[in-house]
Amino acid sequence: MKRHVVYALALSLAAVEGFFLISSADRVRERDMPAAHTPDLAQGEVLFHAGGCASCHARPGAKGDEKLILAGGLALETDFGTFHVPNISPDPEQGIGGWSARQFASAMIEGTSPEREHYYPAFPYTSYRGMSVAQTLDLQAFMMTLPSDDTASLPHDLKFPFGWRRLLGFWKRLYLAEEPVLPVSDDPKILRGQFLVEVMGHCGECHTPRGPLGGMKRDEWLAGGPNPDGEGRIPNITPHPDGIGSWGELEIADYLATGFTPDFDSVGGSMVAVVENMSKLPLDDLEAIAAYLKTVPPLPR
Repeated sequence: MKRHVVYALALSLAAVEGFFLISSADRVRERDMPAAHTPDLAQGEVLFHAGGCASCHARPGAKGDEKLILAGGLALETDFGTFHVPNISPDPEQGIGGWSARQFASAMIEGTSPEREHYYPAFPYTSYRGMSVAQTLDLQAFMMTLPSDDTASLPHDLKFPFGWRRLLGFWKRLYLAEEPVLPVSDDPKILRGQFLVEVMGHCGECHTPRGPLGGMKRDEWLAGGPNPDGEGRIPNITPHPDGIGSWGELEIADYLATGFTPDFDSVGGSMVAVVENMSKLPLDDLEAIAAYLKTVPPLPR
């Protein structure tokens, strides 16, 4: 009898240890940090605008240069509860000014906080993880040039059991992909577009349908889906006739630069902020995005 009790306790302890091991938050390894890297501020600025950082992290209603004050405050209403967007300004106490390079890289690539906790995927590290460590350092360096703000971040208000961050360790094992969505192209232009769409632009986060646990259905890449806000649908942006199949590459690039469609309609909804960000990119990057979108498998919706 005692032996059975000992075995049961041993199995219980092993199960608990396994749970905490599997659900632990990963960090970028120290050996993967560049021994010597001079941050490229110009490249960091491009990454900042391509990533749409200000669209979420500026104060709601901010205009002009106020959008560079990343004080947070936006509330994102979802089926899982309300996510409050945090302060990511250079403030050392309330923002990210006190983060090391490794901590910043771990947040962007692994979705892990400096406290070794999982970030919720309302922060699209699921896409940003395609960045190189050096690119995260370029982005961090640029962000440290922006205005500081000491506004405190609000805690999330989530439904049970989603407030238990440890569960995200299992979610990440299901949905954090190591490989690009589409095969890597030999064409440098398409390759650049792939990085801007799949990684920095995180276009799939809105334009790809999701499963019941919130993971993207990568086999329906960019085919559109229900609007998370509950109103209407996010459009299909594959080359299918249901999507943007009738648009030429130059028309796609022009839309991202100006907000006008080929039939002279104007951008609306959340795409207003996307176009505002994309219009700050070099024309070559917009053309690269268009070239990549034309290689996406066409899907009806």
